[in-house]
Amino acid sequence: MTAHPNRSRRAPSAARNPSPAEVQAARHAAGLTQAGAASIVHTSVRSWQQWEAEEGPSSRSMHPAFWELFLIKTGQAKIGDGCNANENIR
Repeated sequence: MTAHPNRSRRAPSAARNPSPAEVQAARHAAGLTQAGAASIVHTSVRSWQQWEAEEGPSSRSMHPAFWELFLIKTGQAKIGDGCNANENIR
């Protein structure tokens, strides 16, 4: 199968899935509960708990779009920088 011609010209994305520790640290930096953080990105508290859970049956990776949205809405991201949490958490 031949790759789509536009794909080879794209710059690689800086978006990535944050670790559970990064998700929890960003929430704490924003001074929010899990319920408050979940509300900001329009998801359930259970989803947020799964994003903060370490490896195991109840863990789940946060999608980069939710991560960027959370960082932007809590003032922890610089627009256009790829929302690298290691550089943006206060």
